[in-house]
Amino acid sequence: MSTTDNQTIQSTKKGSFLQENNKSLLFIAGAVVLLVLIYIWYQGVYLKGRAEEAASKMYKAEQYVGVDSLSNKAVKGEGGYPGLEQIAKEYDNTKSANLANLYLGGIYLRKGEYKQAIESLSKYSATGSPVADPLALGLLGDAYSELKDFKQAATYYKKAADKASKFTSPMFLKKLGLVNENQNDFKGAVDAYTKVKTQYPESAEAQLIDAYIARAQEKVK
Repeated sequence: MSTTDNQTIQSTKKGSFLQENNKSLLFIAGAVVLLVLIYIWYQGVYLKGRAEEAASKMYKAEQYVGVDSLSNKAVKGEGGYPGLEQIAKEYDNTKSANLANLYLGGIYLRKGEYKQAIESLSKYSATGSPVADPLALGLLGDAYSELKDFKQAATYYKKAADKASKFTSPMFLKKLGLVNENQNDFKGAVDAYTKVKTQYPESAEAQLIDAYIARAQEKVK
């Protein structure tokens, strides 16, 4: 084979992919552009529209929560107004649905429906709120405590105490101490109670915490 023939073959090989797949590459490029446009529409129009719609329907359920948090009206809705369950399900990825899951967790917990409380609270996504975020974690701790899963409860109480403010951290630390005692982790209980005493001496929990410390210390081996 001549040198000229070799050069021709090599040239054809180098250009063959682009030549033979030109239509495919154009299709892929078009698809990428289309996906970008869909994403922009999804974020800016679809999600925004759903969020506004969810918020407009949320206020009535919140009113029911404020009047009677154990009322089925808040959960199921009434008179054409959707309840928290429907809002959480139909408007996922919105702030209203996220808040609905937090509300539902608290309501189920008070009703004694602990597994349902965990299911709803586990769907709550942290927002950076110094109130709502630790509350969700603390409620999960309460639900697991009621189910006597003290290991999980301790995990959530610790997270809640770390995130909470000076007003609620002592409460979660005290609960952490109690579940530690239930696990026979008396040193952990002493540590939690001592934090209440030293870090939050002005809190209501600190006023009687010495008795809890003494009780746990007696059992430390």
